[in-house]
Amino acid sequence: MNDKPVIIIGAGPAGLTAAYEFIKLGTQPIVIEKADKVGGISRTESYKGYYFDMGGHRFFSKIEKINRLWQEMLREDLINVSRISHIYYKGHFFNYPLEISNALFNLGIIESLLIPLSYIKAQIQPYPKEETFEQWVSNRFGRRLYEKFFKTYTEKVWGIPCGEIRADWASQRIKGLSLMAALINSLLDIQKAKTLINEFHYPLKGPGMMWKRFNEYVEERGGQVLLNWEVTGLRHENGSIVSIEYMNDDKIKELAVSHVVSSIPLPALVSTLKPGPPEKVTSAAASLSYRAFIIVVLIVDKKDIFPDQWIYIHSSDVRVGRIQNFKNWSVAMVPDPDKTSIGMEYFCNEGDEIWGMSDEDLAEIASGELSHIGLVEKNDILDSYVVRQPNAYPVYDEGYKENLGVIKEYLAGISNLHTIGRGGTHRYNNMDHSMLTGILAVQNYSGAQHDLWNVNEEEEYLEEDKRVIDRRDVIEQILGRTFAKMDKLAFATALGSVSGLLVFLATIWLVIKGGEVIGPNLRLLSQYFAGYTVTLKGSFIALAYTFFWGFLFGWLFAYLRNLAFGLYVFWVREKTEILTLKDFFDYI
Repeated sequence: MNDKPVIIIGAGPAGLTAAYEFIKLGTQPIVIEKADKVGGISRTESYKGYYFDMGGHRFFSKIEKINRLWQEMLREDLINVSRISHIYYKGHFFNYPLEISNALFNLGIIESLLIPLSYIKAQIQPYPKEETFEQWVSNRFGRRLYEKFFKTYTEKVWGIPCGEIRADWASQRIKGLSLMAALINSLLDIQKAKTLINEFHYPLKGPGMMWKRFNEYVEERGGQVLLNWEVTGLRHENGSIVSIEYMNDDKIKELAVSHVVSSIPLPALVSTLKPGPPEKVTSAAASLSYRAFIIVVLIVDKKDIFPDQWIYIHSSDVRVGRIQNFKNWSVAMVPDPDKTSIGMEYFCNEGDEIWGMSDEDLAEIASGELSHIGLVEKNDILDSYVVRQPNAYPVYDEGYKENLGVIKEYLAGISNLHTIGRGGTHRYNNMDHSMLTGILAVQNYSGAQHDLWNVNEEEEYLEEDKRVIDRRDVIEQILGRTFAKMDKLAFATALGSVSGLLVFLATIWLVIKGGEVIGPNLRLLSQYFAGYTVTLKGSFIALAYTFFWGFLFGWLFAYLRNLAFGLYVFWVREKTEILTLKDFFDYI
């Protein structure tokens, strides 16, 4: 099979990274892309010299291999951007990351009192099982804060009630709520900071620059990137893909292959298999849902509008979910320094009302909403441009996990097919995680056994930091013992018994030793222990007294120790959750 090419379906971050890795191996892959440009949802579009990003893609990763790769590709064209963003809710702009004083001031006195009470209630009476996103957030931040800052925006993005979004979506996207991890970090500071809060890298003219460089790298070294070609068939025999069918307009080609790496959505992949899979598999694939995305770009006749790169729109009186200011990502995105380009982002489903609107109607809605929020006057808007993006976000709805399991089991029977990226694993990955699946897929091609379905954002997946992992395991064991609850009765009994026995034996020793004056120093205990003398009888009196006081002191010490550690653990947990809240919306 060595004379047959490796085929990569999809020229997004995952597919192009896989192509790059194959080139490093000395293999020249063929990348097949349905669209007219590379980058997938991370591409850069342009209109009359204005560049704009499909959603706002920050280049930030814990994975050092990915960071090095980005730097290698763009070098000085990968710029540093200081982040500014806000939340718009009921006519007010809230600082984001959230600041308590600013949030409480904008919410008003009554709401500022009700939110902490709601939080306390959630700590006392949490949902016993966290099956939905609504329960997951309410348990951590209280019902009232959930309704104010989480519900509206999340439902705009996903199009379904938060009570129907699975909690495992939150657990995948929102990391850092591990109490043990927080304790380790606060005590020893060995974990790397994970935050998109302060700054990030960004290509000078948008993320499409990055993927064009990948494209050039692959083609300059013998690989091929075929745009405007769509894969229509994957023929398989005896558990292996033997050929691929692809078309461009009225041209249809078929090519024998050695391996196939696919980053296209799973329903599209399953539909191309020939012969088709069992009905159970096709039904599971058809049941997977994806959220679509529309961006309405407005060209505004103003030099400066607002300082943010983007604003989250939580108010339900407008449809827009997020507003981008591309000039604040990079000044090179705008050809005229006296103008500004604004991206109004709408989350929808393919075929629904807003998806089916004309570009003119969408531009009218977007212009009206931008004016309604108070950011620009409608008559300052000079021009508009609309782009629709299907299959943007895999949806974690009820039943998705079971359907995904059926598909995974079937595809596991095709030995030379590797699925990668957001679409290929139906996993809401970031760019770097999608790139990582491409890297690991090529390693699997060379004989490794990585589980591509479970690649997440933990750098430790690569096992490049084994020393820290081993150290953390030891520390977790130590902390587990250190922060274990002390048994008050056992400690008090032990301390009382030991102290009582010591005084008892000391008294008996002096009695046996004898002399003119027996134990003049120990005799001073009679001032504290009524009836005590340095005699056999006195030794039992001392035993009783010292056991009582030792027991009391031991019980009090254990109680205060448990209370102090309990308060510290509570403080660490709350601090961790507040830090997570700061960049929560970056992952929705």
